[in-house]
Amino acid sequence: MTTQTEPVTPSTGLTVLHLFCHNSEHLDNEAFVSAVKVAEAEGAQVITAAMLGHKCDVAVMALHADMRVLRRLQSRIQVAGLVVSDSYVSITEVSEYAKGMPAEMLQPRLYPVLPPEGKRAFCFYPMSKRREQGANWFTLPYDERVDLMKDHGKSGRTFAGRIVQLITGSTGLDEFEWGVTLFGNHVDDLKDVVYTMRFDRASAIYADFGQFYVGMVTPVEQVFAD
Repeated sequence: MTTQTEPVTPSTGLTVLHLFCHNSEHLDNEAFVSAVKVAEAEGAQVITAAMLGHKCDVAVMALHADMRVLRRLQSRIQVAGLVVSDSYVSITEVSEYAKGMPAEMLQPRLYPVLPPEGKRAFCFYPMSKRREQGANWFTLPYDERVDLMKDHGKSGRTFAGRIVQLITGSTGLDEFEWGVTLFGNHVDDLKDVVYTMRFDRASAIYADFGQFYVGMVTPVEQVFAD
């Protein structure tokens, strides 16, 4: 007999939740820290980032196979007094264009270990491929799409050591088709990688981008310390 509290998971990989939150006069910082610690005790990876600009004050990125673990984290964060102003739901995946890659290269895409050491600059944005007349990605032959994505990947690999990128799938889960999370050595690394890869035909002709969020990976105890 099934129950409504049984785990809800991807068949492979992890569920990924991004929460973009504003501070409030009702914030209980100890409760916020506890919310993150409890989720980590349940096996979740939780990354907190102090954010710049008006879009949000703190970003919480959490990864766990079970959606219910992430939902409990979301609820505890809200009870702690943070106001969730935006969010994104996705799952880790191996792209159809990565077929044939060695297993050791695919494993980090499905089961990443975050945050990467020493990379404190943080950025998230969603993106989709266009379906416009004259620029419809999904009407291109598969082999052409593979070639375009190979060129796109070559541009990304020039930033090895400067950027760690996690692309998660969100078709049918959120408004865009992918979520892109970047961790960089420096804030200009974030700018440079996005600028460079926008010139690839896969992006220049066929990509649409959502809102960008930028901040600094920060231990949860220190997010509101200043």
